[in-house]
Amino acid sequence: MKIRWHNEQQPKMKINEKDGVTYLTWPELETLPWICHGFSTRLGGVSQGCLSSMNLSFSRGDDKANVLENYRRITKAMGCQMEDLVVSYQTHTTNVRIVTEEDRGKGILYPRDYQDVDGLVTDEPGVVLTTFYADCVPLYLIDPVHKAIGLSHSGWRGTKGRMGQATICKMTEVYGTNPQDLIAAVGPSICQDCYEVSEDVIEEFKKAFDGKHWESLFYKKDKQLSEVAEKRLRAIKEFTEFGSGFKRGIYTW
Repeated sequence: MKIRWHNEQQPKMKINEKDGVTYLTWPELETLPWICHGFSTRLGGVSQGCLSSMNLSFSRGDDKANVLENYRRITKAMGCQMEDLVVSYQTHTTNVRIVTEEDRGKGILYPRDYQDVDGLVTDEPGVVLTTFYADCVPLYLIDPVHKAIGLSHSGWRGTKGRMGQATICKMTEVYGTNPQDLIAAVGPSICQDCYEVSEDVIEEFKKAFDGKHWESLFYKKDKQLSEVAEKRLRAIKEFTEFGSGFKRGIYTW
């Protein structure tokens, strides 16, 4: 299986392969010695059939032993341990949870004692924040000054609710993060050519974002917003309104 990029002109994540496991990383984040990060692919696991092969969900009918083995493989490849993972409980909210040492293993080895959590933040070394994606947008936030990190899931509801901003505000509140110090990365998500939404979603975005941003939010063709094109949103423009405060921005699609 070959990984293809929708836009070859944009910065790309690095394709890594270790022990048969394929995952993606940002070269810029790899320069930070205290950060271990990655985005899994479907390659290198043991799951079968439609779940082949790197299935990391316990709720899709897969054998639990397969899922645990997949976690063991992906964490080993990325240089962390399965026991250190802390898993979100995503329901398309803008809720952000502060993760501590006591949360290690929750959602993988132990039950989660929380729900409705789409963003995770921590400043504790060794704790691995873990979120899930189908076509939604992964938001990576790194504060190199306070050694704090954030990882959030932003679908169209989260984007409308400014999930990135909610995560940054939580990091500022808890760790003293200055947005100007942040390094922000946007991971793989569905491309605008493949993401068509209904008129009600467009109207929600028009209510949430100033008209000056509509051009960057909605798909344009031949400099005209046709009826079809207007139904396509580029969800990864989450950072439009406050991205100028970032030290660096990294994204792909």
